[in-house]
Amino acid sequence: MRQKILQIEMQIYGYDELNDADRHLMDEAIRATERSYVPYSHFRVGAAARLANQAIVSGSNQENAAYPSGTCAERTTLFYANSQYPDQAVETLAIAARNERGAWLELPISPCGTCRQVMIETEKRFGKPMRILLYGTKGVYELNRATDLLPLSFDAEAMK
Repeated sequence: MRQKILQIEMQIYGYDELNDADRHLMDEAIRATERSYVPYSHFRVGAAARLANQAIVSGSNQENAAYPSGTCAERTTLFYANSQYPDQAVETLAIAARNERGAWLELPISPCGTCRQVMIETEKRFGKPMRILLYGTKGVYELNRATDLLPLSFDAEAMK
């Protein structure tokens, strides 16, 4: 038997410690929560992506009574970015969420498994790491690449 230990590196910043560009991107993710359509969960999530050309696109979660028909903020944002700027890599993706009372979460939320898969596919598509910023009132988590969120991920290489 062999053992392999998987580790990720994550930095934790106070919101005020973010540089101007990252604070602006996080503010866009925070604003995107206002556009969520969440009549069932009342859990608002917003995401904003800064692309290689420095364009910023954002999206929010959109629910549907037939739950599988809705989509998360991360996927809304990445799919929009890829459809409008197909040749631009996503450099950084910022994510923020508010609970059903409208309060910001103390600790950042982590993307669901489906969103992690889409994030990894987007990262692989351009062959460049995508930084992830996760907002919480007690700290902003920074991961250097999407694959840190799903270390034993499935991608096109697995099918060869």
